[in-house]
Parts: sequence; structure tokens; C-alpha cells
Amino acid sequence: MQAYVVGGAVRDALLGLPVKDRDWVVVGSTPDEMRARGFRPVGRDFPVFLHPHTNEEYALARTERKSGHGYTGFVCHASPEVTLEEDLLRRDLTINAIARTEDGRLIDPYGGRRDLAARVFRHVSPAFAEDPLRILRVARFSARFTDFELAPETLALMRAMVAAGEVDHLVAERVWQELARGLMEARPSRLIRVLRACGALARLLPELDRLFGVPQPEKHHPEIDTGEHVLMVIDHAAAAGEPLAVRWACLLHDLGKGDTPAHALPHHYGHEAASVRRAREVSERLKAPADCRDLAEMVAREHGILARAAELRAETMVKLIERCDGLRRPQRFLLMLQAAACDHAGRGHGAENASEWRPLSRWQAALQAVRVVDAGRIATECSDKSLIPQALHAARVAAVKALDKDPA
Repeated sequence: MQAYVVGGAVRDALLGLPVKDRDWVVVGSTPDEMRARGFRPVGRDFPVFLHPHTNEEYALARTERKSGHGYTGFVCHASPEVTLEEDLLRRDLTINAIARTEDGRLIDPYGGRRDLAARVFRHVSPAFAEDPLRILRVARFSARFTDFELAPETLALMRAMVAAGEVDHLVAERVWQELARGLMEARPSRLIRVLRACGALARLLPELDRLFGVPQPEKHHPEIDTGEHVLMVIDHAAAAGEPLAVRWACLLHDLGKGDTPAHALPHHYGHEAASVRRAREVSERLKAPADCRDLAEMVAREHGILARAAELRAETMVKLIERCDGLRRPQRFLLMLQAAACDHAGRGHGAENASEWRPLSRWQAALQAVRVVDAGRIATECSDKSLIPQALHAARVAAVKALDKDPA
């Protein structure tokens, strides 16, 4: 048997990037031989084993044959006769189809090093079209490797896959997994641009696709349409190192603008309610985690009023903090503020970034003021216990009123 390091570990090493995990392909072996050598089987669909000492994954060389729709519609064939070149041929991109021997020699039958040097994503073979999940993977790679471009022939193949309905067979969990990973990359806007360029965005996230070409209100740099604004917002969130829940909320915060009637444009009166509904629908359809879903709805509902902190009465600010459960869940409230700050930065405000959003410090101060109100003391002093909620609310309003009225 012969073992080779393959895939991302080889690619990243050639790019001078840190290598986190190594995957191996084994040529000329059988499951029985692997078990005899102490490898532990873990694969259900095809033979994959864990090394007895390093726990790295070793997969037997295999070929694949399309047997149905979607990314699960394959019949895999693993045997000692399958060559390394045959195994590499089934991989998605040339840059992921390079192998390295245990002594460091590179095997590159499909021009992966050439495409690494040219910074090009290119499919290895027409078999790329058999797995629609590869569309999402290429989009995610585009968000990570920001100086790479998509080969025209690969983009054409992806468009043909979408037209053939292949992406319609992707299950929600896998779509969410790839979108979430892509949003956490360096420039998530490229994830969305690639999906839109091949037509997959209109099938997977039609609510977002509709935003492109929809004008922003005149006060918000109308030369930047709503779709482009959203891409700027998620890139600001990435640059600020925000967690996934914030990036997801940023992606979905303006979906209701796609429902604005043409005769009302460029105004978007009352779009927040539609944005909340759309954000909920998308999160539920893709089975997003509860923290992502809930924050997305909050940001869609509140981001407009959050920006007006300087003109809001203390009563209004306290009511907002209370309805967002900011007293019990202050960290989530602060994440909502960060998303709103990214929304502001994504309106083309030059060098001003999310950390310089003036309402941010005002809301932070208001949240702190209401949280230090001594609820226990107020409850003790209140002779009519039914009036405790009113007394607490009044004390919180008084605490916010005591703040400097000028926004920080």
C-alpha cells in the first residue's frame, strides 16, 4: 500500500498557509488490510479509517459514479486497483487534486500548481457537475481565497448545473453548513457574488437575490443598491471579526426591501415588518440555529430605530431594551448593536467604520444604566406588589434620563 497527503493540506502548504488537518488517500489496500494494520474504520458510505496513533483520516482510493440527483446520488467503488490519478480525477478543483508522497514529492496530474500560481478556481473534469454541493464549496473558497478568480468554463458549468435543477436537490442542513462557513471567511460578499453569478442564489436565497437592483432610500447613498449594501455590511462584519450570528443577521437585515412596490421606490415605508418575516422564513427554511434566527429577527426589526438613539426619548429606549430582553440577555443585545453598527458602515460612509457609529455608545450606556437599577430594593419598597413592574420601568427610565443627553 502507498499513502499520499491530498486536498486542502497540500493546497494550503503550497500557498504558504497554516495546515490544520491532513487527509490521506491509500492506494493498493483493502479494508481488511487497513484493520490488520490497526486503522479504525469510520466511513459509512466508503472506506475511511483513522490512523492508530495520529487519528488522521485515511481513505481508500475510490471512483464515483452518478446514480441520482443531489450530492448523495453516487455509487462509490474502492479497490486496490483504483489508481491515485483516478482518485484525484473525482475531486472538485484542480487546486484540490494535488497529492504529496510521504517523502514530500508532489503528484499533480491535472495542473493544480499552475492554477494555484494563476489564482484560478478550475474544475478537474466534467464530473464536477455531478455534485451540486460543489457550487457552494466553490463559492465558499471564493470568500476565503480572495485573490482567486473563477475560470469561465467552470462558471459556465455551474450555470448549467443550476439550470438542470441540481441545486434544488440540496438539503437544508448542507446548504446552511456551507453558507455558515462561507460567512465566516475573510470576504463573505464573494460567497454571495459567486452564487449570484451562476444563478444559485435565486434558487437558494431568492429573498436576497431580489435585493439587487432595488434602490436604497435617498438619504442612504442611493447609488448603492440594496443588494450591494448588504454585501458591504457582511464584509464589515467579517472585518470586525463578528461571530456567525451577527454575520447572519447582517445578511438578512434588509430582506423586506425586496417586497417594496415599485411605485414607492426609493422609499421603503414599513419594510421592517416584512424584513422580520422574511428573516424568519429564511432561517427556518435553512434550519439555522436558534441564536442566529433570533438575532436576525431582532436586527431586522430594530436596526432602523437603533440608529436614531440621539433623538429618542428615554421611555422609548427603555421599552426597546425591555422588548429585546436586554436585561436578561445583555450579550445578545450588544450583538444586535454590533450588527446595526455594521449596517451603518455598509452605507458607504468613507473611512468611518462600525466602531465609530455614534449611537453605539449611547445604547451601551443606556443598557448599563437600566441594568444597575436595584430591582430588589424597589420591590421591597413597593407596598403594592402589583405595581412593582411599573415602578421598575419608571426607575429605568429615570436612569436613562440621567445620562448625558448628547450621544457619545
